[in-house]
Amino acid sequence: MEPSSKKHNNKLIGNYGEEIAANYLKKQGFVILSRNYLQKWGEIDIVARRTDKVHFVEVKTVSYETKELLRSSVSRGTWRPEDNVHPYKIKKLSRAIESWLMQFKYDGEWQIDVLAVKVVTREKFATVKYIPNVIF
Repeated sequence: MEPSSKKHNNKLIGNYGEEIAANYLKKQGFVILSRNYLQKWGEIDIVARRTDKVHFVEVKTVSYETKELLRSSVSRGTWRPEDNVHPYKIKKLSRAIESWLMQFKYDGEWQIDVLAVKVVTREKFATVKYIPNVIF
């Protein structure tokens, strides 16, 4: 696969994962305030609210060819999508969050959450792992 084609495919998988994540959050009682809040210095995948708290949600998605490959990966404890939320990513995210807080003049409670999505696109199958209030 050519680099530009791989990048395009990764973007499609990422968008698919974000759609799954947004639907998951709605089913959990969240109201989606914004998606893909973009600044030069960072992006927030999903901004959601539940009760009186705003959640800044980082979505990480990985795809597998088959459910069997996904199961095998999980049982071996290989790489997990949430492993890609490292301190540098949190720093960039924090800068975008500061912008969002100022732009919307929000001074209430908030937290950073991670949603790890594993998808098997051919079989229309996905698993979601919600990791609330990540602190690094």
